[in-house]
Amino acid sequence: MAKILVVEDNAYNYDMLSRRLMRKGYDTIIAVDGRQGVELAKSEGPDLILMDMNIPEIDGWEATRIIKSMDATRSIPIIALTAHAMSGDRRKCIEAGCDDYDIKPVDFPKLLEKIKSLLEQKCV
Repeated sequence: MAKILVVEDNAYNYDMLSRRLMRKGYDTIIAVDGRQGVELAKSEGPDLILMDMNIPEIDGWEATRIIKSMDATRSIPIIALTAHAMSGDRRKCIEAGCDDYDIKPVDFPKLLEKIKSLLEQKCV
């Protein structure tokens, strides 16, 4: 069972995501800010991270840079989740180290496809 770290400060969003992911067979861990997200990435070694980019303590861009800079967590795929759909936001997320990008509100079937694809790539 793949373990997914959901880094999200909105209780409704992380509850909805974690429940739906668990129904699809994924184990989920929740972090409510960027600092906790970095710590859980190190201590829990998730298979994938869903990273809200607008979170407290350390924003998602910086948390992603930190996670991707450490040997122990560098290979964990990260999907940016953001309400920002402006031109250049996708590029900004990818430059920070995210492996993919999705906008809120989340289209869950589309997000699941991205998750499956990144997990398959990680296993290769």
